[in-house]
Amino acid sequence: MKHDESIAVELAALASYLRSRRAEILAAWSRSAQRDPEVTTSTTLSRVQFYDHIPAMLDALEDSLRAVRLRDSLVAKRDEANNAESHGLQRWQQGYDDREVMREWMSLHACLADELEGFARSRPTPTQAALAAAWRRVAEFSLSGMSESVTQFVAVQRAEAAGRVSALEDALAQLAELERQRAEAWREAAHDLRGNLSIVENVTYVMQLKGASAKTLGLLGRSVASLTTLLNDLTTQARLDAGHETRDVQPFDAAAELAGLCASLAPLADERGLFFDTEGPEALHADGDRVKVRRIAQNLILNAVTYTRQGGVRVTWAEAEGTPRRWTLCVQDTGPGLDRGGTAPLSAALDAATREGQQVAREAAKRGDPAPEPEPAPTLPSTSRRSASASGEGIGLSIVKRLCELLDATLELQTRAGEGSTFRVTFPAHYAKG
Repeated sequence: MKHDESIAVELAALASYLRSRRAEILAAWSRSAQRDPEVTTSTTLSRVQFYDHIPAMLDALEDSLRAVRLRDSLVAKRDEANNAESHGLQRWQQGYDDREVMREWMSLHACLADELEGFARSRPTPTQAALAAAWRRVAEFSLSGMSESVTQFVAVQRAEAAGRVSALEDALAQLAELERQRAEAWREAAHDLRGNLSIVENVTYVMQLKGASAKTLGLLGRSVASLTTLLNDLTTQARLDAGHETRDVQPFDAAAELAGLCASLAPLADERGLFFDTEGPEALHADGDRVKVRRIAQNLILNAVTYTRQGGVRVTWAEAEGTPRRWTLCVQDTGPGLDRGGTAPLSAALDAATREGQQVAREAAKRGDPAPEPEPAPTLPSTSRRSASASGEGIGLSIVKRLCELLDATLELQTRAGEGSTFRVTFPAHYAKG
C-alpha cells in the first residue's frame, strides 16, 4: 500500500472510531465543563442546549478525515466554520462571556486528544505519519472552531455595544416621544377603567331600581372581573418597572397549585364551548415563588381561552430532563396563532402586538370613530383580530416575560398561523441561597 493511501486508511479509521465514541466524547466534554469553576453559565443549560452545534461540527470533522478529494475536504471545513459561527452566536444568546467560550473549546480539545490516544492504542501498527496527520487535523478543527466561535461572539458583542452607543446618542431626542407614549398608554388604560366602571355603575343602578336577574348579575360579575384583572396587570407592570417586585422562594407543590388554578378557569372555557384538558403528575415539589408562578400560568391560560374560537386549550406540567433539576409548564391552544408561522422570539411577538394596536388606534382616530368597547387585548397579533381593542396591548404578555426573568425561567413560543400557539415555561426547581 502506498504511503498516502495508508494515511488515508488510518484517517478514515479514526473517523469511524470517533463516530463510535460520540456519546462518550460529548459526555466527557460536559463533565469537564461542569467541573470548570470559570464556566458557570453551562450549569443552567439543558443537555441539548449545551451540546448546541458541536455534534454537527464533529460530523464535519469526521467527513474531513474521510475526505480524499480536495473538494470534499473544503466542504467539510466550510461546514465546520458555519457551525462554529452559529455556536458562538448561540453562546452569546445564552449569556456566556468570551472567556467561557474559549475554555469550553479547550475542554473539547482535551477530550478529543484523549480519544486520539485511545485510537492509537487500539491500532495494531499505526504509522507516525498517520498519527501526525490525525493530530494535525484535530488541532486544526479545535483552533478553527475556537477562532470562528470567539470571532462571531466578539462581533455580536461589538454590534451590541455599537447599538448601545447609538441608543444613548438618541436618548435625549427620544425622551419626549417616550413620555408622550407613556401618557398615551395610561390614557388608554384609564379609558378602559372608566368603561368598566361605567358598566358597574349602570348595572348597580338598575339593580337598585328592580330585582337583580341572573343575566344582570352575570354582567356585573364579568365587568368586575375584567376591571380587577386590568387593575392587577397595571399594578404589577408598575411594580416591575419600578423594580419593587422581588421573588419570594419557598418550597411548594407546583402540581397542586396549577391543578387548583385550572379547576377555577375550566368553567370559563366551558362557557365558550372549548375543551380544557390538563395533564401532569399529582405532585411536583420544587422551590419557587408560588404567587408569581400562578400569575404566569393564569395570564397564559386566560389569553389562550380568550382568543381561541374553536377547539380548546391544553395545560400540562412535568419534570424536565437533565441537570440541574427543572420543571416545565406548557399552555397550548388551537387559536389563530401568529401569521408569520414558525417559532417567533417573544420580543418580536410583543413588538408586533404593540405596533398592531397602535395602528388600529391611529386609524380609528383619523376616521373619528368612537373608542372601541373595552376588551382584553390579545397577547399575539393576528390579522383575524384587527378589530380588537388597542388598549393595553401586550401588557399580559409583557408581565409574563418580566416575571419569567425575575424567576430565572425561560419562556419559549411556538406558533403556526391558523393552528394555534404553544407557550412553554421552564422553571428552576431550586435556587441558590443568598
